[in-house]
Formats: sequence, structure tokens, C-alpha cells
Amino acid sequence: MPSGKEIRTKIKSVENTCKITKAMQMVAASKMRKAQDRMRAARPYGEKIRRVAANLSHALTDYRHPFLSHRPLNKKVGLILVTSDKGLCGGLNSNLFRQVIARMKEWDKAGLKMAVTCIGNKGFGFMQRAGVNIVSHLEGLGDTPRLERLIGPIKILLDQFVSGEVDAVYIANTRFINTMRQEPVVEQLLPLAGEAVGSGKSAWDYLYEPEAKNVIDDLLVRYVEALIYQSVAENMASEQSARMVAMKSASDNARKVIGDLKLVYNKARQAAITKELSEIVGGAAAV
Repeated sequence: MPSGKEIRTKIKSVENTCKITKAMQMVAASKMRKAQDRMRAARPYGEKIRRVAANLSHALTDYRHPFLSHRPLNKKVGLILVTSDKGLCGGLNSNLFRQVIARMKEWDKAGLKMAVTCIGNKGFGFMQRAGVNIVSHLEGLGDTPRLERLIGPIKILLDQFVSGEVDAVYIANTRFINTMRQEPVVEQLLPLAGEAVGSGKSAWDYLYEPEAKNVIDDLLVRYVEALIYQSVAENMASEQSARMVAMKSASDNARKVIGDLKLVYNKARQAAITKELSEIVGGAAAV
């Protein structure tokens, strides 16, 4: 059995760890509320522009934007992987990686190459270890997503789609459901499929001013920007929620370990006292 001093040192160490996890839990709870407000504020705009863009995919117009042009998957697919920059958030990133690995296996069986844009340090490290072709990456977004910082890395993959190097672009992120549940998703971003968001296959007709090309070009650029911003905002809200839950679990486990160690310490202390009393009694009897 370890000595009382060793057990006291362990108890002190676990208590210090518990203080850290408790502080991290409180910080994550504060950031989570702000991230959720930001994510919920962006949802209506993102859903509306996605609906309009989906209807536009069936519009009767002479101009056809490259984002709307469907082509067979026979060369390369692009993936935008949105993860966190930091760890200590439970299985948030691991669950997303499992979904991505399943898709990568499907693409590999089909003989497709991959080009990846990573947003977040964890995803960048994962793709480096997997040996995938990373065309761009972005780290250090902080607690607030900035659209102007997201556009640069994403544009490289979008340009490859427009030029025909990439046949389709997918985006992988963690969608926020509630504080206790976050869902990893991998969905198609380009080419735009109206059926994916509930748009019917019936033809639509619009009036464009000043002309169709200008309106459609601007609208589809806003569509891509809105979806990427929304994905990053959802991922940040999921990250803070998962971190708060993980740190609460760590604090509870630390308190349980402290209770067990104190029990062991009391048993060791009682055994030492009993031994000393036995030695005193034995010495007195010998005299």
C-alpha cells in the first residue's frame, strides 16, 4: 500500500486538475451561449438563400452558372473539412472523422482522387496523417468566424470546380442539434442539387434585373459564402457544447477519484496508527 505522503500528493494533484476542468467548463459554457446565438442568428438567412439557390437550379434561363452544371464523378472530388482548432471536446472531431473516412473509402473504391480544404487544426493534422492532397487550410479562427478569412482558402477549391478539375465539392462539419447532441454530416455543396433541400423538379421562371448573369453570379457566390459561414458557426457551437459536457464529466470523475483516494488514505492512516499502538502495547508487555 502506498504511504500517506504519496496519497496526499495524488489527492492534491487531482484537486488541481479538478479546478482546471471546472474553470474550463465555465469558460466553455460562456462561449457556448455566444456561439449558439451567433449560429441561430445565421440560420434563417442560410436556409432562405439555400432555398432560393435550389429553386434557381431548375430555373428556365439561357445562362447556366458553372455551380449548376452537373457532371459525372470520374476524376476528382473536393472536400471542405470543418473541425476545431483545439481538443478537449470529447468525441466531436472523432465522430466527424469516422464519417469522412467512410466517404473516402467510397471515393477510393470508385477510383476518384481527392482535394481537401481544411478549416481547423484538428482536421488539418488528420488529413496530413492520412496522406490526402491538401490544397489549402485555415487555422486560428478564434471564437468568432470571419467570412473574409474563410473566402481565401475556399476559393482555391471552388476555382478547381469551375475549371473542371474537380467534379463535385462536399462539406463536412458537425451540426448543432442541442447542448447534449451534435451530429456529424457530410453533404454536397457543389454542384447545386435542388432536391437535396426539398426543392421539386418542376421548372421555375424568374425575372432578372438588370440581367440574368449578374444576378445569378452574385446569388450563387452568396449561397456558397452563407453555407460555409453557417457550417463554421454550427461547428463552433457544437465544439463549445461538447467541451462543456466533456469538462463537466472530467470534473465529476476527478471528484470521484478524490473520494476514492481519501478513502485509501484514511485506511492507510488507520493502519499506521494501529501498527504504532501494537508496537507500544508489545513494548509495554515486554517490560
